[in-house]
Amino acid sequence: MASSKEYLDFILEQLSELDDVSYRAMMGEYIIYYSGKIVGGIYDDRFLVKPTKSAAAMMPNADMELPYNGAKKMLFVDNVDNREFLKELLDAMYPELPAAKK
Repeated sequence: MASSKEYLDFILEQLSELDDVSYRAMMGEYIIYYSGKIVGGIYDDRFLVKPTKSAAAMMPNADMELPYNGAKKMLFVDNVDNREFLKELLDAMYPELPAAKK
């Protein structure tokens, strides 16, 4: 099942307090970037983020879910209605994420 453009727009609006958030469509899903680094994506209308130490600490009860078959599990963000939480989450994750590939 592909993700809806409406859910993507909702998540982007929730992340609008952050500078330099972008996305790329990929096979019906969306990869989310923060300042050039991949933080996660939208898969089947779920916002999933990479399981960094800070993300796991901020969401200790988060489910680990597969974005798609054959992928590594990611953390399911269920608190998408809280903009301040999402801002803090991505800011905390950013230093732990690998540099963007050239």
